[in-house]
Amino acid sequence: MAFDEELAGRVREIIADQSGVTEKRMFGGLAWLVHGHMAVVALNGGGLMVRVDRAEHQAMLAEPGAATMVMHGRPLRGWITVAEQACATRSDLATWVRRGLTYALTLPGR
Repeated sequence: MAFDEELAGRVREIIADQSGVTEKRMFGGLAWLVHGHMAVVALNGGGLMVRVDRAEHQAMLAEPGAATMVMHGRPLRGWITVAEQACATRSDLATWVRRGLTYALTLPGR
């Protein structure tokens, strides 16, 4: 299953005014990178993967539809998956996308 094209279009609308953003197919999904740093991914099968500050990771897990990203059986602190239903509204999607963009902008330039 490929990433959700409709969700990708909604993410594009939210990040349209952000400079330094590129798109790249990764992990079977579509990723948005800010100055070379991954910020958010429209996942294969639906929903998002969002890069967040590790210090804020645990608090964000309390939000509906949020879970720690697990890759090859290992939880990845600083990466949150967001279920489709938790980013169904423009407001909810924008909140998660902006979190990923904001954190990526704190990382050293590439």
